[in-house]
Amino acid sequence: MRAVGYRHIAFALSLLGAGCAFADNVDNIVDAEMKRRNIPGLSLVIIDGGKIVKSKGYGVTENGGGTPVTTSTLFQAGSISKPVAAIGALHLVEQGKLALDADVNTKLTSWKVPDSEFTTEKKVTLRGILSHSAGLTVHGFPGYASDARMPTVLQILNGEKPAKTAPIRVSVLPGSIFRYSGGGYTVMQQLTVDVTRTPFADFMREKVLLPLGMRDSDFAQPLTREKAAIAASGHLSGRNVVPGRWHTYPEMAAAGLWTTPTDLGRFAMGVQQSLAGTANPIISAAMTRQMLTLQKNMGLGFALEGTGKSQEFAHGGRDEGFDARLAATAETGQGAVVMINVNDNSRMMNRIMAAIRTTYKWPAAVTDARTPPKIVYADPNVLARVSGR
Repeated sequence: MRAVGYRHIAFALSLLGAGCAFADNVDNIVDAEMKRRNIPGLSLVIIDGGKIVKSKGYGVTENGGGTPVTTSTLFQAGSISKPVAAIGALHLVEQGKLALDADVNTKLTSWKVPDSEFTTEKKVTLRGILSHSAGLTVHGFPGYASDARMPTVLQILNGEKPAKTAPIRVSVLPGSIFRYSGGGYTVMQQLTVDVTRTPFADFMREKVLLPLGMRDSDFAQPLTREKAAIAASGHLSGRNVVPGRWHTYPEMAAAGLWTTPTDLGRFAMGVQQSLAGTANPIISAAMTRQMLTLQKNMGLGFALEGTGKSQEFAHGGRDEGFDARLAATAETGQGAVVMINVNDNSRMMNRIMAAIRTTYKWPAAVTDARTPPKIVYADPNVLARVSGR
């Protein structure tokens, strides 16, 4: 039924006609999806021709409240934190302070990746960490409630209370397989701190966020009172507010970024501009190309799809009460970010992203050689009952 739903959306887009503005197309899809899925708040940005052409908030910051979502409303980015943090690490590589293929233990000072049978032959490297092929454990992190005691990063690395997760260890031969690891990015977070002798949030603000114009964004955990006042409240899948409004994530590099779609749009454009050599305030075009080169199953921080003019870089994110999606083309100056303040399991954001790709004629959408889908008509009452299933 998911395929039928997507085709229904694609058909609806075709009926809107060439005379309607792109913005209206996207607004219609967003409004319909939010109503169908009972989404409290949503914010998005669309990039076309290398610039932001649409930035808009929808709905409210908290179910039952009256504060509207604006383009300045902060959302948790979840794992989209990872590619942003990766840029910071690659900046240190450009400066000669880190190396992509060296043993990270040569630069870690406050903690070491424990030796094991798996590290005898090969060591954990930054390249392996950024591409999720370092053999490290711990997929993701649940975060900590507002009234919970928060562990230090060293306690998280060692799996010591009050950390909720297991110790971060090497459990397979580094470089042998792809295995997604938020734990690896937490090792990278500590590596960055040890090399720069600067708190991670401060380093990222100075060297990445501000140079890219991401002035509303912050890795600091917990949020300051000022930023908390403009942040959306997270909602669980049942649409009830997360107790305390959101969780705190000391695993900043893996899951701790607070941001807006507009700021993430600036981040995506920074990657595009760096690759083109037109602007590179953080990393060079050559390093950006490495970032967008497939390693085991990912690039250095990004999921990758396609090649050449059709290549896209992307990442999704989920924290307690927040979901997010970022996707952009590498060479044609297109992209989009969608963020919601609820955990929704219907792939709603994928449908919105698909509509944006089609409406704005991203290369992969234009050159898709698959057989066009057959339009199937169904009773609207039937579609309503199965929506999201």
